[in-house]
Amino acid sequence: MATTVQPITPVTSVELEPPPATLKVEFQTLLTPEAIQFLAELVSMFDADIEEILQLRIVKKLDLNRQGGLPGFLPHTSHIREDQSWKVQPVPQRLQNRHIDLGDVSPANTEHFTRALRSTAQGIQTDFDDGHCPNYFNQIQGLFNVYKAVHSQFPDIPHISKIPILMLRPRAWNMVEHNMLVNGKEVPGPVFDFGLLMYHCGRILFENECGPFFYLSKVESHGEARLWNKIFIWAQIKLGLPIGSIKATVLIENIFAAFEMEEILYELRDHSAGLNCGIWDYSASIVSKLGQRREFLLPDRSKYVNMEEMFLKSYMDLLVKTCHKRGALATGGMAALLLPQDPESSEYQRVLAIGKRFKLLEINAGLDGFMVFDLDLIEPMTKLFLEHTNGPNQLHILRQDVNVTPKDLLTLPSGGVTLHGLKYNIGVGILFIAAWLRGEGHFYFRGQVEDSATAEISRSQVWQWIRHKVKLENDNRVITRNLVQTLVKEMEAELQTVLHHSTDSSKWQLTVASEIFLELVQKRDFPEFLTTYLNLEHTFLSANH
Repeated sequence: MATTVQPITPVTSVELEPPPATLKVEFQTLLTPEAIQFLAELVSMFDADIEEILQLRIVKKLDLNRQGGLPGFLPHTSHIREDQSWKVQPVPQRLQNRHIDLGDVSPANTEHFTRALRSTAQGIQTDFDDGHCPNYFNQIQGLFNVYKAVHSQFPDIPHISKIPILMLRPRAWNMVEHNMLVNGKEVPGPVFDFGLLMYHCGRILFENECGPFFYLSKVESHGEARLWNKIFIWAQIKLGLPIGSIKATVLIENIFAAFEMEEILYELRDHSAGLNCGIWDYSASIVSKLGQRREFLLPDRSKYVNMEEMFLKSYMDLLVKTCHKRGALATGGMAALLLPQDPESSEYQRVLAIGKRFKLLEINAGLDGFMVFDLDLIEPMTKLFLEHTNGPNQLHILRQDVNVTPKDLLTLPSGGVTLHGLKYNIGVGILFIAAWLRGEGHFYFRGQVEDSATAEISRSQVWQWIRHKVKLENDNRVITRNLVQTLVKEMEAELQTVLHHSTDSSKWQLTVASEIFLELVQKRDFPEFLTTYLNLEHTFLSANH
């Protein structure tokens, strides 16, 4: 489909909500008249393009399901895939070693963020997306904390050139910033985040050879990568930085994007820091795009879904092959396990062994690095890399043995649903929404960290199992709305215990979270993103933030 050339809309008005009561100084530091003007021009320049990509997402999904078609490698871009001559520009020295990034580090959590800054990880996924709740307070606090880190204003934190690299992760295209309007429209969340980060931090990061580096979430096509490339070029010219200063890792979190990896790298070839593969957002995207069809029924993730299954292993292998063929780094998802406190205990050793087994699969597949959440995993996972690889990365592993077909990417594992798996998904979904209502983007449950990615796959599976009337393996009960409602009531006491307090406020949060979860899993039309639903439909619940 040809891209429509849209006229540039001049900035005619800018409206900005007053700052959160306790963040007036932080707000004034970030949202100076000059920064607001930069943001307004950025939004005005690309607003029509952003609207178009969001509309194209809707059209593509509708066309595919109406025609009963399947995703595939694009015929009209075959010349890009077949041209062996092009590669991405080499990344700077600081990005050559990507063994361990800390994931889900919301900079709004000052204590966690500063602990990460003191760590020995190579990088920090400085997260305004999956592990972060983007209410107004958190956005201002988080952006200001990044500002302080880059300007070396935190006491007892080394200079920006000496800390782990900040891999800045703005919100994805599906999110909007309610508190700023340009020309009478709420601004896209990722543009608000990217614009302020670049305006205040871009030059310092560049001059200290440690950025500006970004993670780009939930990119669905090479057209979206092209738009990000245009935004990068505009910002670099506006700020007087050399073209190619910005480097970005694209998270391949969508089934459509899996068929356009080479094209995405090509569009960002001057600004690419590689591609990243995870498990849960990617799996949830299959339910989102194709899950109304029974042939794309995804079984119990707690029993049947892991990176060893064909559709996920093929996705990872294809990502490694694609990246290394084009000189780009390939990185993996986050180890969500939390190590027990006693390193001498058998439970500690058991949990660590599980984490190492799955991460060794990724190392052996040729990945150049991955993420962990628990800071105590940095040392053993770094050691794992050193024991099984040579050098800072694995770009020399070209994976010429890999020949992935569309069928490989679309063949889901067989299996059913257990009562444990159903209750686990219900618990994760409800507790994430409760965390969101508290202004938090992640929480701890049954020995691991959970964020919007695990919440997405959890509510997606429950929706799909109700839609297709799946039977439980345990007792052949059909999964219905009534069964899910009954289980939600049965689990109330356990979920309240996870919240660690039984105040009226926490009880209210759990009740509202349960109601919202039940809304989501019985919708006639599948809500595309849980976070969008919360951000648009339930804004009032966190208005005090």
